Amino acid sequence: MMSDTKNEMKQQVQQFWNNQACGTQFTDKEKYSKEYFEDIEDLRYRQEPEIFSFAQFTRFRDKKLLEVGVGAGTDFLQWARAGAVVYGIDLTPEAVEHVHHRLSLYGLKAEEIKVADSENIPFPDNFFDIVYSWGVIHHTPDTPKAMREIIRVCKPGGTCKVMIYHRHSLLSYFFWIKYALLKGKPWMSLSKVLWNHMESIGTKAYTIKEVHQMLKMNTIENLKIQPVLTYYDKMTRFNKLFRLCAKLVANLFGYNKVGWFLTIEFNKK
Repeated sequence: MMSDTKNEMKQQVQQFWNNQACGTQFTDKEKYSKEYFEDIEDLRYRQEPEIFSFAQFTRFRDKKLLEVGVGAGTDFLQWARAGAVVYGIDLTPEAVEHVHHRLSLYGLKAEEIKVADSENIPFPDNFFDIVYSWGVIHHTPDTPKAMREIIRVCKPGGTCKVMIYHRHSLLSYFFWIKYALLKGKPWMSLSKVLWNHMESIGTKAYTIKEVHQMLKMNTIENLKIQPVLTYYDKMTRFNKLFRLCAKLVANLFGYNKVGWFLTIEFNKK
């Protein structure tokens, strides 16, 4: 019964992201045109510039790399441009189609891109030098299993770079105020609010302690976990009062503690 529920949820997640590959809803340019992809890229890196310092695209030339959850292919394109030997998977055919068009447009190629599930990565053990996933595995029902799969396909000595959402963040509490407190449901947990109102159904966010728990039985070393204060936490899209409140709370609790993005990096032993 539990398995049926997870499969049903996974289908809902797939449908959500198949209807709009990540970031594509923000451009009105002709689909698959150069202008379309450049719009998506420009917005992604203006809103999430921290991707560059975390991914370090240019440091992995000639390394065999898997991206788990390619989305519209924006980061995947950077890995290919930088000379990595690139493989990619995504739960949705729409994302895979985006990446094929994008690589063709820029005269680049990948070793393999396929529709696949992060909980069951279709590659052998110890296959990749680096496994990268930005904002993906918190959407799958069994996130710890997806993390184990990422570790499994990484070579000993290889690098895993994963970003998942952080529950104790300004954005999480903003969502709680909007969907719980102001709806007269102050007892509703942060987790339940995010599950029902953040992107696809079932989206989760984790604490640093929970990430440690998720990883403690795995053979890893050099673990770094860091919340990153984001464009979304800063309420950049809203009026000055919202932005000022966000700034005051961030100052009070610490900018390095209340960010929405939880970046996780480690090596496999």
